[in-house]
Amino acid sequence: MQNQTSPLVLTFGVADPVGAIGIQADLAAFAAMGCHGVSVITALSIGDTTGSEDVQAVDPDWIADQARVLLEDMPVAAFKVGYLGNIETISVIAEIVSDYPDIPLVLDPFSTTLPEQEIDDEVLLALRELLVPQTTLLQVSTDELSRLAETWRDASEEPMLEPDALQMIEFGCEFVFITGTPGDAHDVTNVLYASEGVLRTNSWQRQPGPFIGAGNTLSATIAAMLANGLDVPEAVSEAEEFTNAALTHAQRLGMGKLVPDRYFWARESENGESPE
Repeated sequence: MQNQTSPLVLTFGVADPVGAIGIQADLAAFAAMGCHGVSVITALSIGDTTGSEDVQAVDPDWIADQARVLLEDMPVAAFKVGYLGNIETISVIAEIVSDYPDIPLVLDPFSTTLPEQEIDDEVLLALRELLVPQTTLLQVSTDELSRLAETWRDASEEPMLEPDALQMIEFGCEFVFITGTPGDAHDVTNVLYASEGVLRTNSWQRQPGPFIGAGNTLSATIAAMLANGLDVPEAVSEAEEFTNAALTHAQRLGMGKLVPDRYFWARESENGESPE
């Protein structure tokens, strides 16, 4: 008799020595949500809690081989795609996930933690044309959405948040989740868009930081919740609550930024406190 397994989530992303972002952070968030994470490394980084100093892309053939071997062996319930870096990486991942159209995919391709790199229009266009149409939920900040939008329109001084979000959905993704939208300076406001427009808006009190890995925690938790069978709005809501709690319990592991504690609930249980 086969043992029942936890839902499996496959993440594509950068290997971070600190475990604040990328593969290691994803695996921690998956585990906290009762999922087992498997991973495909797209790049290697050098860094600490202040940020990454350098990043080295993995050969696309290695990315493909890592993924194919895993997917031929085990049933994955959700994909999470993080750092991509170049057109070749985007292309190979797009080809892989196209073979599994029924598996939900969370796309969180930007990272403010990694070294400042000029992402040219061709890379953004490849992202938009190859991966976005296969995406269940695209997570971006307002600035990141604007950068993507400049692949089809000129820069604008007018408010373009909603038109750009709806255009991304027209390109093929089902939902656009925009973090840090304009609002009260004391709050963090996130907006979820579907084809009919704004689906939900949540605001959370801004916490003292600075943090490293907050957005990564959010997107990874959404992927895990989808693997657990939740629909997208409910998955987003659960992920926001969890991320907010992980930031409340964030730890200072080094001399730089605070790292979200994705296992805060386990330590509370050990201390006899009720998990949030």
